[in-house]
Amino acid sequence: MAGKERSPRHRPWSVYRANTFDLSAEMMGLALSGKSQDPDEPVLEFSVACSELLTPSLDRKPTSFVAVSCTTPPQAFWTKHAQTEIIEGTSNPIFLSSVAFFQDSLITQQTQVKLTVYDVKDRSQGTMYMLGSSMFSVKELLQEKHHRLHLMLRSTENEPVGNITVIAWQVEEKHEKRGPVARLQRGDTVNGRMVLPVDESLTESMGVKSKSSSLCKDPLLKAVFGGVMSRTYRFPTTDGNHLRILEQMAESTLSLHIPRQFVKLLLEEDAVRVCEVEELGELSPCWENLRRQIITHYQTIILTYQETISDLHEYKGPSFKSSTLKADKKLEFIPTNLHIQRMRVQGESGYDWTYDVVTIGAPAAHHQGFKGCGLRKLLHKLEEARKHSYQEESSAGSGSKAMAYQPQDIMKAKELIAQINTLKTQVCYYTERLSRAAKDRSANALERTLAILTEKTRQLVIVCDSKLLSSAILALAAARPEFTQQGTPSPSSSSLSPSSRSPSRSPSRHPTSPSRTSTSPSRHAAPPEGLEGSKNKRTSFQADLHEEEWEKIWLNVDKSLECVIQRVERLLQRDKLQSDSSSEDVFMLASEEPSNTKKGEWSDALYPLLTTLTDCASLMSDKAKKAMVFLLMQDSAPTIAMSLTLQYRRDVVFCQTLTALICGFVIKLRNSLCDSGFLRQLHTIGLLVQYESLLSTYGEELSMLEDMSIGVMDLRNVTFKVTQATSAFAPDMLPVITGNRNGFNVRVPMPGVMFDTLPREIQNGMLLRVQPVLFNVGINEQQTLAEKFGDTSLQEVINMESMTRLSSYYDQFKEVLPEDSLPRSRSTTSVPELLKQLSQNVNAKKSKNVEILWQAAEACRRLNGVRFTSCKSAKDRTAMSLTLEQCQILQQEHALAPQVFYQALDCMRSEGCRRENTMKNVGCRKYAFNSLQLKAFPRQYRPPEGTYGKVET
Repeated sequence: MAGKERSPRHRPWSVYRANTFDLSAEMMGLALSGKSQDPDEPVLEFSVACSELLTPSLDRKPTSFVAVSCTTPPQAFWTKHAQTEIIEGTSNPIFLSSVAFFQDSLITQQTQVKLTVYDVKDRSQGTMYMLGSSMFSVKELLQEKHHRLHLMLRSTENEPVGNITVIAWQVEEKHEKRGPVARLQRGDTVNGRMVLPVDESLTESMGVKSKSSSLCKDPLLKAVFGGVMSRTYRFPTTDGNHLRILEQMAESTLSLHIPRQFVKLLLEEDAVRVCEVEELGELSPCWENLRRQIITHYQTIILTYQETISDLHEYKGPSFKSSTLKADKKLEFIPTNLHIQRMRVQGESGYDWTYDVVTIGAPAAHHQGFKGCGLRKLLHKLEEARKHSYQEESSAGSGSKAMAYQPQDIMKAKELIAQINTLKTQVCYYTERLSRAAKDRSANALERTLAILTEKTRQLVIVCDSKLLSSAILALAAARPEFTQQGTPSPSSSSLSPSSRSPSRSPSRHPTSPSRTSTSPSRHAAPPEGLEGSKNKRTSFQADLHEEEWEKIWLNVDKSLECVIQRVERLLQRDKLQSDSSSEDVFMLASEEPSNTKKGEWSDALYPLLTTLTDCASLMSDKAKKAMVFLLMQDSAPTIAMSLTLQYRRDVVFCQTLTALICGFVIKLRNSLCDSGFLRQLHTIGLLVQYESLLSTYGEELSMLEDMSIGVMDLRNVTFKVTQATSAFAPDMLPVITGNRNGFNVRVPMPGVMFDTLPREIQNGMLLRVQPVLFNVGINEQQTLAEKFGDTSLQEVINMESMTRLSSYYDQFKEVLPEDSLPRSRSTTSVPELLKQLSQNVNAKKSKNVEILWQAAEACRRLNGVRFTSCKSAKDRTAMSLTLEQCQILQQEHALAPQVFYQALDCMRSEGCRRENTMKNVGCRKYAFNSLQLKAFPRQYRPPEGTYGKVET
């Protein structure tokens, strides 16, 4: 650590603040000439190195670390502040972890610092003894030339046991060369107080377009993240310089905020579904019993959601769910151990890079348990149960062919309901607007509004011209008591499914892609054969009556619209002629229909026509919506209990995944405000989000992986919209969710100064899509069992599916965006070559092929994606993966000296933020591994001795 001596002009950045002590007598009351100091910069940072350490046993070299304690008068006791990593078997250890005092440390020039060196005899057992210690004051360090102290270590017997060197770190000045500190001390003063210049590199991150936004002070990130924990390191590079590493970990207020919103939306959606089913009208006894059963199941789920909302609002704990609570019923919608992990890298040449990863415990229904299967298998079982129920129903029928609705029919029905609701609302709205324009006699407004009303009404008519919808209307009519009394079969009382004898159940009556071939709904084929002749005739007659009735309703809307159009055209034409006194047609028109210049003339003329249009559109919409609701009721009836139970599980998993996604989106967007390439990519092809999973494919973790894979893929139904925050108040900058299970939109408010930097497309409300991918490689001893005695096919399928989607995303990128819009990389491997290597690894049959994870993570970073890392609890394996990724980035992108790679890796694992994450979760600073387990781990994922043990997971 002696290192090369630096020129006196290269002052420690801490001196800019520290020398103010001599004038102001306190470190936090500085008078600086810069805009504001970087909130992530410590007020003091130093590194330590020992030399010539002596141990009682001369044949043994010490395994040592340094504990740092401090006290500030009048405090009379020592407080432990930090410690270095452990370095084995050397009398001259050079420690990579630095000691930092941040702005909340409240140190002054009188603060005393004590350095105590320990010799660790057994790292696994934690047995150690004190070699020696030494003390210095902050003032001594800052006044020493070049800010180095060479101190002697003394044992408790006051015997010399070695030396320790303390070095206050420096930052290269980028903007101008300034004189030495001695000259600055004789510089300008304001009110008798020195004003010291501050390097702009220390303040630029406070600006909107900085590459690194502070988790502690940035208004947007401060609203979303909290509980920030920081660690600092100084690593040597291949060119003889040093990297300054700031590692941070923060929890998120969204861990509770998002689930509270999400569950409320689910509650509202299911309550609406119950109302829709109840409003179907009178049904025959068998259908009525079926409806009551469905409503009962929904009410049970609604009650569960109500209890969940109550539990979430009553929760008063920290803003993250610890791994020990992952199976807690009251908190099951909250993601487990959700944190943002940040690494900020600053080089002596002045560059500043930030890397963020969201960590989350496996999104899974831990409370509900796994019992041998997760969502993927459960969804398959649900489909099988539906097929089985229809087969049973078919065999119970008297020769009729029972057919289940196809999945595309169900999706079409849900789309129709959403479209009908939206278009009906729009028709009513523009009808009211047209009436207002007529009342105001505004010709321009009348003409513009009529054009929009015409478009929306015709869209509604087209939507309702569907064979699927027509057949559903007939099926609902057949379920009415009067229809049943005339001999039409009703649903079997022994089954929850409706009778397949309804005309709507024939596949020929509801093709999946009907085309509009005329201006009226197509008539349908005759009811199925096989019934008695007279019954068949009655059924056919009733079907024709209902079909004619629906056709009349449908045509009435079209005719009502035509009447409105014609009347508006006449009004506009007369107005135009009246404004032209030279026109002879005025007198002709006046003779046909006397002109009235009263202000209410237009309104009076249009009011009855608009009322008729609104009534006809509402009647058609309500009838169509009821038919689709009835269709969905028929489809869900046979497996309603299983379906709702599975849906609840899917909701739990998706909520956890969605919360993590929103955290990742917010921090990525905030950090990329100055990256025009990323912003263009975001609104053009969407955001790439890459989940890395370390779950094994054995036992319960196999089921967790099933849950997680569905949760990640469901993110395709999520869109984002960036808005301008109404105020700088933190709650006004929290994301807001809208939508339902068919699609959720997340509105992300940003302060005005940030919002103004966004591209016009994003400012105008463009919906931003998400492309999720998931790569999984199990690394623990259970994965060894899976590879030898179990099944790894799920992992292979997930990785191949994600590889296809990742390649497709890059293909889209190449079609519309230039390569230079991607982040720069020192890697000699191009993105296409990287994806090719990843594809080869995905298709290779190789045990614990962790290169898949490394290459997928690199591809994500180089494609401007958001990274997520997960294991069962995001605590142990996640820590190993994160720290490895950080060191790989430092080596690949920032020239970390290869000889210190594993030392840096062990340093981060033993003294970094992830070690503290174990304390937050289980109250113990140990990873939950044992020696036997770690033998099955790939070498790069093994923590240093003394950092692991048998603890709760």
